[in-house]
Amino acid sequence: MTENLPRTPRPLRVLAAMSGGVDSAVAAARAVEAGHEVTGVHLALSANPQSFRTGARGCCTIEDSRDARRAADVIGIPFYVWDLAERFREDVVEDFIAEYEAGRTPNPCLRCNEKIKFAALLDKALALGFDAVCTGHYATVVENPDGSRELHRACDMAKDQSYVLGVLDEKQLAHALFPLGDTLTTKDEIRAEAERRGLAVAKKPDSHDICFIADGDTQGFLASRLGKAEGDIVDGATGEKVGSHDGAFGFTIGQRKGLRIGHPAPDGKPRYVLDISPVNNTVTVGPAEALDVSALTAIRPRWCGSAPAAPGTYTAQLRAHGGESEVHAEVVDGELRVSFTEPVRGVAPGQAIVLYDGTRVVGSATIASTTRAAANV
Repeated sequence: MTENLPRTPRPLRVLAAMSGGVDSAVAAARAVEAGHEVTGVHLALSANPQSFRTGARGCCTIEDSRDARRAADVIGIPFYVWDLAERFREDVVEDFIAEYEAGRTPNPCLRCNEKIKFAALLDKALALGFDAVCTGHYATVVENPDGSRELHRACDMAKDQSYVLGVLDEKQLAHALFPLGDTLTTKDEIRAEAERRGLAVAKKPDSHDICFIADGDTQGFLASRLGKAEGDIVDGATGEKVGSHDGAFGFTIGQRKGLRIGHPAPDGKPRYVLDISPVNNTVTVGPAEALDVSALTAIRPRWCGSAPAAPGTYTAQLRAHGGESEVHAEVVDGELRVSFTEPVRGVAPGQAIVLYDGTRVVGSATIASTTRAAANV
């Protein structure tokens, strides 16, 4: 087995965040192989774990905690469970609900990395004398000759997770280890490695969707907390009411399915959600081409190093599993202003935009507003 985490002049005291999945278990094992003093920790993120998803698919359930403990026992490292349920509820779950209520589309996994794994967890780890936090994310940290750190994409683009780590600043990167980041192997080979190591999680399914929505029904989850609120679905071109809904929070920009529109558009083409207005509880729909965005403004930028000193050309990623788009970006009065070389489709306020310079992650910001490519939209 080729070692994937370089040995250091002195072993680091590493806190390995173990979700109960195969990636974090293999990452912890590789950190041990690299000569570090590793302690495993599982984060209890729900006061009622049964309310999180089950069936060996999650990262936050009782069975996940047990799987993480078994993996730690096999690896031969100490293991603890830390209760961060209240912090998770405030910083991730409540933020998720509030963003949807405001007509925006949040990314709870990105928020969890920012607020929980590399804020609450890292702060506690450093206070206890640990040097670094290790996770199973697929990304790489590069140290420059001057000692500064950069976040880069994983060697295998098919597994790259740098998008959800774009919120990390240089100080956090200085204490982050991603032992899987330079793995040029398939997920099946990672599972095979776990099996060779005797880790029972080798065949455990990957987690998907949102961990705190047990049945995957986001609209039902939001309705149970925000209540139903009937409103209109209107045509963006004519202003005509074409349907109704039980709550504008149940929609996202670019959505096509589940609109419950009573009659087809005059041109017979599908309609998509163009705009969500929580003020008057109205959802606006229209043709696919009306979703094209030529520019955007993003707020609360977080830089993986120094902020860009001047306007520049970068690539941008708008979704965790999305492709890259060429952009021109600059920071104006603390906001990120971005224009696209070619229009992109389905960009929603609340999403994160992550800028890249080659494979290097420049930083991340939250989309506040967009400019549509069609002047009449």
